[in-house]
Amino acid sequence: MSPMLLGHRGTPRLHRENTLAGFQAALDAGLDGVELDVRRLADGTLAIHHDEALQDGRLLPFLTLDELPTEVPTLDAVLAWAADTGAYVNVELKYERARPDDRVPRALNAIRAHGLGSRVIVSSFNPLLLFAARQNAPEIERGLLIHKLYRAGPLDSVPLAMRWTGSVALHPHHTLIDQGLMAQARQSGWRVNTWTVNEAADVQRLTQLGVDALIGDLPDVLLTSR
Repeated sequence: MSPMLLGHRGTPRLHRENTLAGFQAALDAGLDGVELDVRRLADGTLAIHHDEALQDGRLLPFLTLDELPTEVPTLDAVLAWAADTGAYVNVELKYERARPDDRVPRALNAIRAHGLGSRVIVSSFNPLLLFAARQNAPEIERGLLIHKLYRAGPLDSVPLAMRWTGSVALHPHHTLIDQGLMAQARQSGWRVNTWTVNEAADVQRLTQLGVDALIGDLPDVLLTSR
């Protein structure tokens, strides 16, 4: 079975990342959906932006919706787009501090409001945010992001975090994936969604290993899995 294909922040090599134009371009190219980043503004608005600061240096946590540049969409706008188009969305929750704030319930409430509970997975590098998501909306799937293996033995701490957060998917960087990791995931019942896959050789290797989703910048490269 072919993996799900998601545009990493849309189509960042072709359009500005994390924009509606880039998200639509990912769908138009034949991908199944997109991965995006969510940050909280000072007034509680959830904005789609990877970094804490805008290009002009202004910090998003200190801005309000009225001060947000027009090219930076809100989560609500993107979820409305996904509801209209049928796109699958990986919502990554970014954070400035380890402790969860109301961005978690705000994001989950927005997902529910647009009827997208079955077409969204919420991911984060921060297990505390995923635990809060589990408490607020256990029916919306969660994925644990990892960029290295914290281990004394194979994946030593990952199973604990997966169980604690109730995550159904592990989201490792593609360089971490090998037969051993895939065997552990299958034994544990986890899906494996991997990022950022931009080389055709990596697409083929990961597809053969049986990953469940590929997230990348280049739609044409991702589509070589099919």
